[in-house]
Amino acid sequence: MRPFFVALQFLTQLPVRFTRYPEPQEIGGSLNYYPLVGLLLGFFLILFAWLLNDVSALLSAALLLSLWVGLTGGLHLDGLADSADAWVGGLGERDKTLAIMKDPRSGPAAVVVLVLLLLVKFAALHAILSTQYWIALLLAPVLGRTVLPLLFLSTPYVRKQGLGSVFVDNMPSGIKWIMLFTVFVLFLISGSIALGMAVVAILVLLVLRHLMLKRLGGCTGDTAGALVEITETSILLVIVIST
Repeated sequence: MRPFFVALQFLTQLPVRFTRYPEPQEIGGSLNYYPLVGLLLGFFLILFAWLLNDVSALLSAALLLSLWVGLTGGLHLDGLADSADAWVGGLGERDKTLAIMKDPRSGPAAVVVLVLLLLVKFAALHAILSTQYWIALLLAPVLGRTVLPLLFLSTPYVRKQGLGSVFVDNMPSGIKWIMLFTVFVLFLISGSIALGMAVVAILVLLVLRHLMLKRLGGCTGDTAGALVEITETSILLVIVIST
């Protein structure tokens, strides 16, 4: 179970501590548990939404979004911000894009993209809470983390050093079957809506993967974080529009 706690420590702000640094195989093996971490996040979100049932939907949406960001520590939002700055400032050049992505400072593009995404996410949460369609709060974080291993499985990692390369170099062999099993479990829980949202998640993955390959020749940790945020928001948005 150590790889699960590695995933929990990396993807959330939950208090997980180790007496020794995880081995590379444990870091790579943690990818198997990304959907399970998403399931845990979804459980917290649904529980919190239930506790806020008597609070106005507007305030509940703001509090729920704050919890969502707090549980993840803004990890994926940081990746989205860095990717936005790099994509705009890189002017189509691979090396310049990668260099800007490593810059810890946030430019105007990062701020604008973060505000827009959080605004859309907030509006979607408001609609979901108004209709009490809480299954969306489970599907979004689970599928958002299911596409991450699929990205690493299908896309070269462009930085030869760093934590991301440890994940990719030590990826479990049967990981695609675990991701498929995840979709099956979601289908058992929520029915055909899970299959539809899985298609949405795959479409987002394919589009963003194409953009990553075209600009960078592969992916980075920042673009992976952007994938999670855009996938989650797309799923919430499609659910709200379709229901």
